[in-house]
Amino acid sequence: MANRLASATSPYLLQHADNPVHWQEWGEDAFAEARERDVPVLLSIGYAACHWCHVMAHESFEDPDVAAALNAGFVSVKVDREERPDIDAVYMTATTALTGQGGWPMTCFLTPDGEPFFCGTYFPRAQFLELLAAVSDAWTTNRAEVAGSGARIAQALASVVDLGPATTLDAAALDDATDRLARTFDRANGGFGTAPKFPPSMVLELLLRQHARTGDQDLLDMVESTCDAMARGGMYDQLAGGFARYSVDAAWVVPHFEKMLYDNAQLLRVYLHLYRATGSALAERVVRETVVFLLRDLLTEQGAFASSLDADADGVEGLTYAWSPAQLVDVLGGDDGVRAADLLGVTEQGTFEHGTSTLQLRRDPDDATWWAGVRERLLAARAGRPQPGRDDKVVTSWNGLAIAALAEAGALLGEPAWVDAARRCADFVLGSHLVDGRLRRTSRDGTVGRAAAVADDHGNLAEGLLALHQATGDPEYLHAAGQLLETALAHFGDGAGGFYDVADDAERLVTRPRDPADNAEPSGQSALAGALLTYAALTGSTRHRDAADAAVASVGTFAQQNPRFAGWTLAVAEAALAGPLQVAVVGEGTAAAELAMLTRRSTAPGLVVAVGEPDAPGVPLLADRPLVNGGAAAYVCRGFVCDLPVTTPDDLTRALMPRT
Repeated sequence: MANRLASATSPYLLQHADNPVHWQEWGEDAFAEARERDVPVLLSIGYAACHWCHVMAHESFEDPDVAAALNAGFVSVKVDREERPDIDAVYMTATTALTGQGGWPMTCFLTPDGEPFFCGTYFPRAQFLELLAAVSDAWTTNRAEVAGSGARIAQALASVVDLGPATTLDAAALDDATDRLARTFDRANGGFGTAPKFPPSMVLELLLRQHARTGDQDLLDMVESTCDAMARGGMYDQLAGGFARYSVDAAWVVPHFEKMLYDNAQLLRVYLHLYRATGSALAERVVRETVVFLLRDLLTEQGAFASSLDADADGVEGLTYAWSPAQLVDVLGGDDGVRAADLLGVTEQGTFEHGTSTLQLRRDPDDATWWAGVRERLLAARAGRPQPGRDDKVVTSWNGLAIAALAEAGALLGEPAWVDAARRCADFVLGSHLVDGRLRRTSRDGTVGRAAAVADDHGNLAEGLLALHQATGDPEYLHAAGQLLETALAHFGDGAGGFYDVADDAERLVTRPRDPADNAEPSGQSALAGALLTYAALTGSTRHRDAADAAVASVGTFAQQNPRFAGWTLAVAEAALAGPLQVAVVGEGTAAAELAMLTRRSTAPGLVVAVGEPDAPGVPLLADRPLVNGGAAAYVCRGFVCDLPVTTPDDLTRALMPRT
């Protein structure tokens, strides 16, 4: 036996390829070996940017005594949660149920049939060695009880999700959900709840959409204060742009330093929509800087986007990012260093560790030119430090989120290069991740992985393609999105309007996972609901609209009762309530461009737009929309019932206003 991870496509698994532990990838071979040797399976789940995963690896998985115990008494399986979210979902449910909390690294002991009988997260070396001995003893001396426990847990997993009755999320239900949110809002620091604080991207999108419907200023205030606090705190990279995963404190000062594609793609869209609603200069700056971060630090050679940057550099968390006053003076000189320390909240006591501080920008610099020079010099100096590793695995779902954000931002802010970047990404994913008509979850260095795509891959990629179609007018992206949604409807449905996380022909696990919660990213359920609604609005398909409504209703009770964990479901419901609004702009030249830009600036929830020549092939919204007196015109429609065409910006502005 030997470590068998050398041929893995996952950077996380490759981080463990030199461990003395005889790791192997998830698969039937591992469980067959466990049956043949009559030993349990040690399942370890993590991801490449995970700080505590690195800690446990260094303490335990690189240790010869731990390796000896694992190799003698277990079959050891390593899983990248980002590559196999289905496996992660099943055993995270078990871990949370058994321990009351989850997290990574996740450590589970399974029978050779995959049934979990003991679960936990991070274990220090000494405790882990004791645990291995105890599990081995129980397996040898008390097998019946261990096997029975595994069977009972596996049976319980099948019924753990209780969504409650299907409920239509009407205006009253949506208002009730945001009332619940408001009660948990942190008025002093922004965000919801207490530490640790995660960026509530989907909840902020909900609040923006509901503000557009109701005009309630408090909803917009919650968005503005949260976005301002996140962008000015240490969770935002004041030098390079982009957001860290979360803040360990309530005031957004000290982040957990890993940078994830899914967070930055979603936050890019939120800040773009805040800018659209308010004209906020801060929001526009964050959009532009975050796009620079994505294109500079996460873009792969294939034109897609890498998954993450690590929390650690040289094994030290935050080493790349934290500064002392002396370090600022060393780079900038005495006067500029002292001035920069004051501006960036860098103190002798420090806000982080060992007298260092994260960089905050709680006020705008009084000299923009000076600050631009300081920022450039500090970033250049930081480039000489040890840098975090990059997980260059391309995840379908997260690239779908990036495509949507870049396409929409490029169209709204007049940056065609961003739209081109979204197009290149979409073309790569469609060209490489679709294999024999079915979508795969990941690729690396242009080589597609074996894992099948899950529900959120289909929903988020479809959403990205639909945004790209609206930005470019290219009907191929609309067609590709439609094919993905057809696959989802055929293979992921639960027969009652909702969706499972995995397809009906996917690998069988101890239970078929489904999680309705919107946590770090949209759930598969809500991602598909949103894409179905957008597709219906662009094509007029009542079948897709009915499927979207049924998907939202299937988790309506859950969403209303748990709004912090149903942000995207509720945001989709707001779009459905609004129509959503459909606008077709026909014509070319300056007049058409002006009407199109005015449309894109509308805050109408779920707005869709098509721009092109009348009856452009493959674009249903442009069908039977003639020019007016030979010139450009805009058709504003709700449910494909259209107002008379308008030709002037003032008339279009009035037509786009919400109706009561």
